[in-house]
Amino acid sequence: MTIDLAVIGGTGVYALGELADVETHQPVTPYGAPSGPVRVGQYAGRRVAFLARHGEGHSLPPHRINYRANLAALKALGAQRVLALNTVGGITEGYGPRVLACPDQLIDYTWGRISTFCEEPGSEVLHVDFGDPYTLALRQAVLRAAARAGVSVVDGGCYGATQGPRLETRAEVARMRRDGCDLVGMTGMPEAGLARELGLDYACLAIVANWAAGAGPDVDEVITLQDVLDNVAAAMAGVPPLLRSLLAK
Repeated sequence: MTIDLAVIGGTGVYALGELADVETHQPVTPYGAPSGPVRVGQYAGRRVAFLARHGEGHSLPPHRINYRANLAALKALGAQRVLALNTVGGITEGYGPRVLACPDQLIDYTWGRISTFCEEPGSEVLHVDFGDPYTLALRQAVLRAAARAGVSVVDGGCYGATQGPRLETRAEVARMRRDGCDLVGMTGMPEAGLARELGLDYACLAIVANWAAGAGPDVDEVITLQDVLDNVAAAMAGVPPLLRSLLAK
């Protein structure tokens, strides 16, 4: 089976609306079961796989996601390119709510997650090059597709991956700003590193759902789940035309 593109959906993205002629796969991997069923179908005339990272009912917190099984399942189904949709908070100017961004760097603040396929005894030890954590060719393809479709996407930025599931304190966000982070999310790692170990082309399309704590114009703003979901839904309006443009090439 050949998959032209695999899409991993984050918070608020539990299905791919234009996916047609859908087949449901429940793969079992050497690392256990993925977050949920993998939906494979036709999207813009191309074969596309979709997996909801948190489960289709958002039942998995970030630190409990089986990232290894998710990526292994997509590769076993024939995927070579993975576009990760990550719902994030904005830290710096230009990365406010409802913005789409395609970051080019990340910092990993997570802990205690299985972050490599080299975990089992006897497995090959891989020291992959991770200086540029996202695949340049796929990032460029996403940005070109967005331009053709007339969808505004910020080119570049640094994604800071935190442990979750709680949101960050103002002091943590201030530290992340000093570290050079523009975005903060909870699922960017170990997913990107695992994709590199598997030899998958991987890029992130970050969906900014809110200002991180203390980062926006209203430093006393209280972040509500409804605000997050409303902003994700608004930003997601640009994703279908971007995907159609990406798959047309």
